[in-house]
Amino acid sequence: MKNRRVERVNNTAYYTYLLRQHFGYDSFRSIQLDIIQSIGSGHDTLGLMPTGGGKSITFQIPALAMDGICIVISPLIALMKDQVQHLKERGIKAEAVYSGLSKKETHQILDNAVFGAVKFLYVSPERLSNRLFLAKLYYMKVCFITVDEAHCISQWGYDFRPSYLKINELRKVLPSAPILALTATATPAVVTDIQEQLEFGKHNNLKPQVFSMSFRRENLSYVVRQADDKFQELLHIICSVRGSVIVYTRNRERTKEVADKLCEEGISATFYHAGLDFAIKETRQDDWQQDKVRVMVATNAFGMGIDKPDVRLVIHMDTPDSIEAYYQEAGRAGRDGKRAYAVLIYNGQDRTNLLRHVKTAFPPKDYIKKVYDHLAYFFELAINSGEGARYDFNEYLFCRRFKHHPLHLEAALAILQNSGYITYSIDNENKARVMICVTRNELYNINFLTPDEEKALNALLRHYGTLFTDMTYIDNEAIMRHTALSQDELHMTLKSLAERRIIRYVPPRHMPMITYPRQRVDSAHMIIPRNVYETMQERMSERVSKMLRYIDDNTTCRERMLLEYFGEKTDRDCGHCDVCLG
Repeated sequence: MKNRRVERVNNTAYYTYLLRQHFGYDSFRSIQLDIIQSIGSGHDTLGLMPTGGGKSITFQIPALAMDGICIVISPLIALMKDQVQHLKERGIKAEAVYSGLSKKETHQILDNAVFGAVKFLYVSPERLSNRLFLAKLYYMKVCFITVDEAHCISQWGYDFRPSYLKINELRKVLPSAPILALTATATPAVVTDIQEQLEFGKHNNLKPQVFSMSFRRENLSYVVRQADDKFQELLHIICSVRGSVIVYTRNRERTKEVADKLCEEGISATFYHAGLDFAIKETRQDDWQQDKVRVMVATNAFGMGIDKPDVRLVIHMDTPDSIEAYYQEAGRAGRDGKRAYAVLIYNGQDRTNLLRHVKTAFPPKDYIKKVYDHLAYFFELAINSGEGARYDFNEYLFCRRFKHHPLHLEAALAILQNSGYITYSIDNENKARVMICVTRNELYNINFLTPDEEKALNALLRHYGTLFTDMTYIDNEAIMRHTALSQDELHMTLKSLAERRIIRYVPPRHMPMITYPRQRVDSAHMIIPRNVYETMQERMSERVSKMLRYIDDNTTCRERMLLEYFGEKTDRDCGHCDVCLG
């Protein structure tokens, strides 16, 4: 097999050879091979694979067997970067295009893709409407398109993202490229909607294919516990079950509060949320994955793409908004096939909070229009102007000036975005920029550099060749690894070099951005579509209602309730949830 070419497309032996050669596995799991053969034969394909099912293999193997590039659309920059790194470590050519890259870096990656020097090109959905990307895409040889987290395209789903609707732009440019859509959670209505939104079967004469793994997890016990004192119940559970733990909370402040209280009780714990610096998040994630810390207390920003098979407990301190979100987060326990537990701790306040959350997520339309006007005053933007304009958005200053509550503001911004009036993004991936202000000879003759300054300059010169001519985007993490400096130490070192006028230094920006995709309109003429407001409000209320029913029902097997929610019929109880054991 080593020196012999095997028939490449739709050949089980060759797919298995690639699996062993690149990933070290001897055989495929569950429906992986069915999905691979379907997309390899050119069918538009939808794969439903619960967390831990091995989704990435289903597009990586067929792409390696085919000529051309696989375009992978993913909503999470951190996950894209992680998968690109893993592929590169295996000698596979992969790149990612996302906000934070310089124009030069973006051009270089896209040009390499045009000339066939990239096998996997990861892009965020927002990139799909970019004129440069679409122009370059026209000249790429694309074997197929992968849409990860495909439920995001469905307004029936729990995590609808308008940017996913732009995927159809690709089908106009690449009508012959089939689509592979992947998701971990989808009800029958979402399955149908995904296929309609992605125009399955309309661009070739092949019948679309849908493959679904069972949502049953034989080794995972679902438990609902009522407790007036949630922390004491949490403590009791953690002390009763050995092994690695994830604790989910609804807000950022609560992650720190719970982690600190666990540490006070002698349990090693740390916390994680989207507002932390990238380097801090990476360090805490590594400490937890390497079992230096037992408990990770986090918001739902944590867990996507985390490959830790021996998590024994996933505990929810607050009730999620939907069964989809709960199932996906709970499914991060027990991916090694050994007994694990998904525990939801609740009390009467959870019901009140969930019902209030529905109201908060859909403020009155007059309030939404007021926020739109206040944004224009804040940015000094006149009516019928501003198309394409981008602004740093100091949310704290805005709320203070116009007397808005942050929760109500966030909800209004989301509806304005879904209605197409603005784009609101919290971009934590913006990179620092550096330029050396002295000549090369002057740099080498500088005396009295500190050891940290010498290390930083040497690392910069080794990684980047344009520092003497351009402001260059730098990867802080790469420089930190090379110099062994912490995030704060590197920042202070570069700041010191800038103060001595050896370099120009622009730190990374961690401020949200507001973009106007169209001209500002008079709010009196603003239209908030029914499918963005009333329909979404009804569906959110329905999801919350079903989540509350799951908690309240103490007579039906927990797993049976979950399976039936996802359209999977079953005639047996699990035998190991709290209801069955009770």
